[in-house]
Amino acid sequence: MSETQTAIKSRRRILLGEVVSDKMDKTVVVQVIRRYRHPRYKKYVQERIRYKAHDEANQAKIGDKVRIIESRPRSKDKRWAVQAILEKGIV
Repeated sequence: MSETQTAIKSRRRILLGEVVSDKMDKTVVVQVIRRYRHPRYKKYVQERIRYKAHDEANQAKIGDKVRIIESRPRSKDKRWAVQAILEKGIV
């Protein structure tokens, strides 16, 4: 890559979450917690969304904090991939 050419910024979304299931082969279920303020009632609401993410090496285990990135569809439900394991869970 030359000096004038800059790296193209990826448009893929990146989320942080916790692995809640690793029972499938090469797949983990990651729970992402999102907090937002309710538009009408002005209270803070906690929303939990579960994503299936591709884990090629089966490295992520239950309780691990992971970073997942949007990827091509790999199956009916799997559209995310584990990018990095940030913190190991307590076993």
